Amino acid sequence: MLFGFINAMFFWFIATAIWSVWFVFRDPKFDYRLVAIAALVPDLVDGLRGSIGPLHSVVTSIVVLFVIMVATAGRKPSRQRLLAIPIGMFIHLIFDGAFSNAETFWWPFMGAKLINEPLPSVERGILNLPLEIVGIFGCVIAWRYFSLAEKSRRTNFIKTGSLKRDL
Repeated sequence: MLFGFINAMFFWFIATAIWSVWFVFRDPKFDYRLVAIAALVPDLVDGLRGSIGPLHSVVTSIVVLFVIMVATAGRKPSRQRLLAIPIGMFIHLIFDGAFSNAETFWWPFMGAKLINEPLPSVERGILNLPLEIVGIFGCVIAWRYFSLAEKSRRTNFIKTGSLKRDL
């Protein structure tokens, strides 16, 4: 299991989550911190099991989305912030290639039993290295693009999760 965490990816999911959401929504009020953390959650939680699990199922992401939509009915600011969670989880599934394993991706509809296979990011092994390098590069570009070297922008991001081109 420790070997799995050593092979697990970090920067790849952070960069793909932030850039995917930025290119689709371009919403400066979106909580990019939350989407980045949510993109890491499937590997963190299922990694504790030592194998692929329910967080690599699109059904789980849909259930999380549904729960947030119901729980935040009539509370637009809360909904707007919390929607970053299922969006990050969906992004993880896409950039992890979780859809390549139909039994897990469609769990529990393809069978209630979870298969005992390693996480996709662990299974790739050394092939994660180029993806992590791309992820680090994506994070560096985001740092520069959003001018996070400026203290006011960095503080704003830390406090609100907001990423803006102009302050």
